[in-house]
Amino acid sequence: MRRGAYRSWLPLLFLLLAILLLALHETGVLTPVENTLQIVVAPLQRGAAALVEGAGDLFQTVREARELRAEVEELRERVDALSVENVRLREFEAEAAQLRVLLNFAAENPTWAFLGADVVGRSACLNAPCGDVVGQEPNPYLHYLSVNAGAEEGVAAGMPVVTGGAVLVGRIAEVGPHTSKVQLLSDPGSGVAALLQQSRATGLVRGRPDGSLRMIYIPQEDEVLVGDVVLTSGLGGVLPRGLVVGQVAEVQQQDFALHQEAVVRPAVDYRRVELVLIIASFQPLVQEEAEPGEQP
Repeated sequence: MRRGAYRSWLPLLFLLLAILLLALHETGVLTPVENTLQIVVAPLQRGAAALVEGAGDLFQTVREARELRAEVEELRERVDALSVENVRLREFEAEAAQLRVLLNFAAENPTWAFLGADVVGRSACLNAPCGDVVGQEPNPYLHYLSVNAGAEEGVAAGMPVVTGGAVLVGRIAEVGPHTSKVQLLSDPGSGVAALLQQSRATGLVRGRPDGSLRMIYIPQEDEVLVGDVVLTSGLGGVLPRGLVVGQVAEVQQQDFALHQEAVVRPAVDYRRVELVLIIASFQPLVQEEAEPGEQP
C-alpha cells in the first residue's frame, strides 16, 4: 500500500519540481548553473549533431552509389546494344555496296540473264593436303567455291560466275538441286580465252597448282606490258567478251620460243568473295576458230 501511494504522489512531485525550476529560471537564480551546463553539454551536442549529419551523408552516399551503379549498368547495356547494331549496319553497308555493283553490271547488260547467289563454302583440290577454307589464311590450293543456287534455280554446268561487277570468278562445274560448285580460274583444269586490253594480244589463261594464273600462247611478236588488264576474249562462245580476269604482273619471254607467257594477278581475292552473279544466258561471239592452244 505504501509503494502504491508513493507512485501516486510521484507525478505530482515532478510537476511541483518542474514549476519550481521554471520559477527559479525566470528569476535568474539558475543562470550560473545553466551556463555551466551549457559549456559542458555544448561539445556533446555538436558531436551528436555531427554524428547524425555524417550518418545521413553516409546513407545518402550509399543510395547515390546504388543509383549510379544501376545507371552504369543501363548505359553499359545500351553501349553493347549500339555496338551490335553498329556491326550489323556496317555489314549491311558492305553487302549493299556489293549488291549495288552487281546490279549496275546487270543493268549494263540488259540482254543477259542473271542468277544471284551467296558463297556458302570454299574447297581446295582433292589432291592437295588441305581441306575447307574456314578463315582468311592464304591457301594456294583454293580452286572451288560452293554457292546456294542449283538446278532448281536454273543453274547449269558451264555458266560463267562473276563478282564485283564484271570480274570473272570461274564457271559452274557441278550442279546440285539447290547448290552448285564453281571452278575458279586458279584451278589447273580451268582455261579461259583472253586478250590484253591495250595491245589486244590474245592467249589462254590457265590456273596453276600453286593457285596463280598464267596467260600462255601469246604470239611472240605481240607486245605485253606489265599492268595491262586481261579480259575474256569471248572466243569459243563459252564466255562473254570483256569480263575482267586480272592484270599482267610479269612477262616471261624466251628468244627461241614460239610463244611468250605472262603471270597474271587475279582481279579478285577468291577467299573474300561473298556474293556472285551467275550468268544464265548471254550473247556469245560468233567464232569459227578454235581457242588458242587447242586443236580445231
